[in-house]
Amino acid sequence: MIHWHQPCSEVLDYSRPPFARWFVGGETNLCYNALDRHIAARGDQKALVWISTEVGESRTFTYKQLLAEVNRAAAMLQSLGVKKGERVILYLPMIPEACFAILACARLGAVHSVVFGGFAAASLAARIDDAKPALMITADGGSRMGKTVLYKSLVDEALKLARHPPQKLLIFKRGLDYAMPVVQGRDVDWKALQKDFANAELACAWLESNEPSYILYTSGTTGQPKGVQRDVGGYAVALAASMKNIFCGEAGETMFTTSDIGWVVGHSYIIYAPLIAGMTTIMYEGVPIRPDAGIWWKIVQDHQVDVMFSAPTAIRVLKKQDPAYLKKYDVSSLKHLFLAGEPLDEPTHVWITESLGRPVIDHYWQTETGWPLLSAQPGVEKTRLKMGSPSF
Repeated sequence: MIHWHQPCSEVLDYSRPPFARWFVGGETNLCYNALDRHIAARGDQKALVWISTEVGESRTFTYKQLLAEVNRAAAMLQSLGVKKGERVILYLPMIPEACFAILACARLGAVHSVVFGGFAAASLAARIDDAKPALMITADGGSRMGKTVLYKSLVDEALKLARHPPQKLLIFKRGLDYAMPVVQGRDVDWKALQKDFANAELACAWLESNEPSYILYTSGTTGQPKGVQRDVGGYAVALAASMKNIFCGEAGETMFTTSDIGWVVGHSYIIYAPLIAGMTTIMYEGVPIRPDAGIWWKIVQDHQVDVMFSAPTAIRVLKKQDPAYLKKYDVSSLKHLFLAGEPLDEPTHVWITESLGRPVIDHYWQTETGWPLLSAQPGVEKTRLKMGSPSF
């Protein structure tokens, strides 16, 4: 399930409860497990499919192509001084370059910290001061419901507020903010820099299992945001096990997770887990009702999605729309739909199950866990699902 460069000497060290150290002494790399090890068997298979209904574009990358982009991004980060163990903050919309940057950090052994694009300048500044990043990566803008959201101007404001701003800011220009100001000596253009590293190839940094892979901050709704630090080996094993036992995703299949990379679901089930499992992962920039309420089901049909993961809130939004949109598309490729993020009420659970004609599995977890804690496990045992409950 996971490639180990160096096997562990101890599976679990629980000598300092409640702190656990998994696969002690083992060395691995998340990027290697997501990309490099698949090249021989499925290099020409689709790895990442990006679909944006916000800007009307889509892009597809095979495993070979995605590895090349990640190598190039890693070389770019390295040229800007990023070293193993240093933090890199990403404030990016749902674009392929966000995936490249996340996996590039993992390749270098740098610790990525993705901040959700909806956070304001003060919230972003608080996370900058806590992480003290060596580099920050952003875009000129994003889009929400067809309206441009200016990322760079917000980042500029956050860096003015922060006490520990990075020396360099790497910017991917999408052409959404033609008046974007540039700070000389600090701001670096992604597209200009990548030209210097067209054929870059960087070896993976082999990390001891308990070294950090990323920091993800909780929302801070009840106080200061708290940074959750994830390990490498335990995380990789847990994701691989969850894909086999819970999500039942097989190599060569397709997974569509409707979350954002700024949340833990996006980290685990848009970026890492599907790729570790050798699947095709779909990254979607948009909302569930634009251009109409059938867009998600069209994606399922067009890309023959096998496993889908969404949130109860989104399903409740779709429940209010014309049911004809759901019936318009062939969703027979779906093995099941998983929902998590907030409580799923029984009527909504029943409605989406009957509408899809597929099992809908509610399950529970949180930022602090990184993967499901409470769920039916159809890959282990077929159990009767309890409507409106993350149990069986």
